[in-house]
Amino acid sequence: MATAGELRSGKGHRDENFPVASWLIDARHRGIILAFYEFVRVADDIADHATLKPEEKLAQLDRLEQNLLGNGDDNPEAVRLRNALAERGLPPRHAQDLLTAFRMDVTKLRYDDWDDLIHYCSYSAMPVGRFVLDVHGESRATWAANDALCAALQINNHLQDCGKDYRDLNRVYIPLDAFAAAGAAPEELGASRASPKLLRAIHDLAARNERLLAEGEPFAAQIENTRLSLEVAVIHSYARRIVALLQTRDPLSERVHLSKTQFAQYGLGAVVVSLMRRILGPRPARKPQDAQHKA
Repeated sequence: MATAGELRSGKGHRDENFPVASWLIDARHRGIILAFYEFVRVADDIADHATLKPEEKLAQLDRLEQNLLGNGDDNPEAVRLRNALAERGLPPRHAQDLLTAFRMDVTKLRYDDWDDLIHYCSYSAMPVGRFVLDVHGESRATWAANDALCAALQINNHLQDCGKDYRDLNRVYIPLDAFAAAGAAPEELGASRASPKLLRAIHDLAARNERLLAEGEPFAAQIENTRLSLEVAVIHSYARRIVALLQTRDPLSERVHLSKTQFAQYGLGAVVVSLMRRILGPRPARKPQDAQHKA
């Protein structure tokens, strides 16, 4: 059996639609966040591999988890994260939740409704933000807003890649009831241009996702660590721009990603606005029981 690293797609943290441990994050936290990212990246690449059979993918994911838990050293990404977690005294729970999502990617190709999709996001997206919050010693009171933002980011990504996911993996994240409400069908995702009915399904889901994104609006202000708060503000700014594109464009035939110039422009704007709010506005009260976790 090949190692997980030999199945990598070549995609790295600089290729994502959002910053991963950018310069905004304190240097002492970047190492463990990047170790977490590399572990997640290799697991994602396994789940999305074009030629591996489902049973081979599941076996690879199981072996990654065993290495993460200390059983074997075959996969350096798992060993690196295991060691990083041990140094911080952090559990592997968030990484294991993501492995659950990747197993779902292998075995579950359709989602019935919004709740079904959010359940998937509770494993595929929310644990990422929760992990970063735990690394920074932030209060778990931030988790509700984190979960909303992370799920919205995930759904943005699903809509951006809906055509590719269907063509390459026969995987559809747009809920079946959203297709039915618009009079469309999943098979239409294989076309080079969305039909009016499919476009309605996509735009309606993007509008619902914008409302979910609004639930994550308080997140940055709730974070005690200023640098992490700025990172979250930047990510939220990007997500707002992307969800706006997804409500007006066809992801099968039009660009629904931000350019490098837009990333720089919107990111800088979010940093400035967020800094001003933190300087001029009241800071959130920190619960006494959370003070011991301050990073």
